[in-house]
Amino acid sequence: MASSRKVIELFYDVVSPYSWLGFEVMCRYRNVWNIDLKLRPAFLGGIMQGSGNKPPGLVPNKFLYMTTDLHRLAQYFQVPISPPADPFEAMFEKGSLSAMRFVVAVQEREVGGDKQVEQVSRELWMRIWSQDKDITQPASLSEAAMKAGLSASEVEELLKLSTSKEIKDKLKRSTQEALDHRAFGFPLAVCHVNGKAEVFFGSDRFELIAHYIGEKWMGPQPAAAKL
Repeated sequence: MASSRKVIELFYDVVSPYSWLGFEVMCRYRNVWNIDLKLRPAFLGGIMQGSGNKPPGLVPNKFLYMTTDLHRLAQYFQVPISPPADPFEAMFEKGSLSAMRFVVAVQEREVGGDKQVEQVSRELWMRIWSQDKDITQPASLSEAAMKAGLSASEVEELLKLSTSKEIKDKLKRSTQEALDHRAFGFPLAVCHVNGKAEVFFGSDRFELIAHYIGEKWMGPQPAAAKL
């Protein structure tokens, strides 16, 4: 029955490679587990500022570890992560504010699901974390959106919408909601079961999420595991 389905909200930002891992795994499991997955694009910069956290890229030893860790995780999760030549510039100097406003604009206009949000988010991750391409300029956002299947006229409308107060405020609200769940980084999965919300941080908590919602973790590729 639909009423028995658990709701999982996934807060993420395309500037975060660990968010990409969490995003892909949850998208793979959305039709395997008895869940309604709600994609919640938000702004990681606001999370860091609001929680007082320090990004791993600003701690030398964490940054060195992250480089090795991402290589291993990319292989394990089968997500094509290849860090940009200058991760510091991509993550901290350029950032993702315009990109996440654009994703929120896509979400605001999409009707009947979130396939466009999923595909546009994926294409933005591909640009920054696989192809070492920009995600801040309108032309970059347009290219990603059209690769995701949107038309040129749709993209033009979304670019305008993404700079509106309506969308800026919606991104702020989503980010604040994550902070209200005591977020200090992304990805953040908020699992709603029997009226209670349980929060899981990171891309290495899937076994715990499965246990909490009464489902089975079958590894990063559930479709292959079922064969």
